[in-house]
Amino acid sequence: MFQALLLEKSDTFTARVQPVDESALPAGDVTVRVDWSCLNYKDGLAITNKGPVVRQWPMVAGIDGAGVVLESSHPGWQPGDAFVHNGWGVGETHWGCLAEKARLKGDWLVKLPAAFTARQAMAIGTAGYTAMLCVMALEDHGVKPGAGEVLVTGATGGVGSVAVALLGRLGYTVVAATGKAAEGDYLKHLGASAVIDRAELAAPGKPFQKERWAGVVDAVGSHTLANALAQTRYGGVVAACGLAQGADLPTTVMPFILRGVTLAGVDSVMAPLARRQRAWDRLARDLDPALLDTMIEEVPLSGAIDKAHALMAGQVRGRVLVRIG
Repeated sequence: MFQALLLEKSDTFTARVQPVDESALPAGDVTVRVDWSCLNYKDGLAITNKGPVVRQWPMVAGIDGAGVVLESSHPGWQPGDAFVHNGWGVGETHWGCLAEKARLKGDWLVKLPAAFTARQAMAIGTAGYTAMLCVMALEDHGVKPGAGEVLVTGATGGVGSVAVALLGRLGYTVVAATGKAAEGDYLKHLGASAVIDRAELAAPGKPFQKERWAGVVDAVGSHTLANALAQTRYGGVVAACGLAQGADLPTTVMPFILRGVTLAGVDSVMAPLARRQRAWDRLARDLDPALLDTMIEEVPLSGAIDKAHALMAGQVRGRVLVRIG
């Protein structure tokens, strides 16, 4: 038996930490001990039943995990290997990592970089890994430090906090957008040069506005993304990875055909293994580990449900780290 955060739905929905028999684990070629996990926005949706994340019931929650391989029939993994897992439908269609044990596919796992402990890897989690993918998208499309201001929306969230820290350390001029005015010092400590009120971007705006941003990392969507596109400079790039405000995009083609703006979609769930490994290698090089402690709140597995509700209520700053053992 092992402890797991199990989600069940029949006539009613329940989420609780309870013992689960190991024989119930799903198919997979690697069995792991999960030492640390975390809460991402998608985990919050699943645990609070506020979004159609879970597609099979019952489901063990948790899209992220880090720990040690216990058993493996996969040629790339041996017992004792340290791993990181992000995405691949885990916590949605395959039992997840908010549990003491998980059975996964070896092709889903990434080698834990030597620069990080398992705890630090989960302080980063899918949110931080996604932020790195966004930074790589800006770089791949030619946005360099010194090109001008780079906007980060949802800046006090998990993706936003890590994006601000990465871009700041890489030498970009970062403008952080947040609805939490009291968090200005936190964002500047991470690396923001300036902080603006998210209200400047959240309401419907003109489809074509004054040029400002050389690049954008957006985890918000809806009117915020539309306004960011309308304000992006000629040849600029917007990396879009989230929908905290909404999944709609009320914009026009004008930024694309009159300013040559690129909208780069960033997916972390099904990203190829080589790109995942590149992102984690870059995180090991470009993210200051000392900043992680300023952006995390740690809870035990037994506290994950309450913290998921706080996350969905907008009461969480940065990252929520979940101690499994």
